[in-house]
Amino acid sequence: MYNVGGSPIGTGDIWQDKNGLVHVDVATIALPAGTHGIHFHQVGKCEGGTTAFSTAGGHYNPMGMEHGLNNPKGPHAGDNPNIDVPASGVGTISFTTNRVTLTPGPTTLLDADGSSLVIHANADDQITNPAGNSGARIACGVVRALP
Repeated sequence: MYNVGGSPIGTGDIWQDKNGLVHVDVATIALPAGTHGIHFHQVGKCEGGTTAFSTAGGHYNPMGMEHGLNNPKGPHAGDNPNIDVPASGVGTISFTTNRVTLTPGPTTLLDADGSSLVIHANADDQITNPAGNSGARIACGVVRALP
């Protein structure tokens, strides 16, 4: 994963188990202190555009749900728990989701245009549409299958 200046800020490892659950481990080495929203986004591109990482598109939402883990009409497939980062900038989060897959199907992260994992400047409030008031995109990584 990289910040808006192109410097590495950490890594994200994503894998699917035999039961279809997707496991995500994110480790940061240089992220601003605080609580940050972290979401899967629609497109596997982490480039500029009009705003930072705008090429990643919106939150991954193939099922047309509303935003937020606490939203009764949600969540988006790409909604995830927040990551807490201390003053050192070194933070970790591990979570499991059944809302996305790495295998072919309607919720795969590995579709024709791919997907990305984006970290936002602020905490996700887990209910407000469209992005939980999580603010600017400050880091991005493309989700890709390893050979």
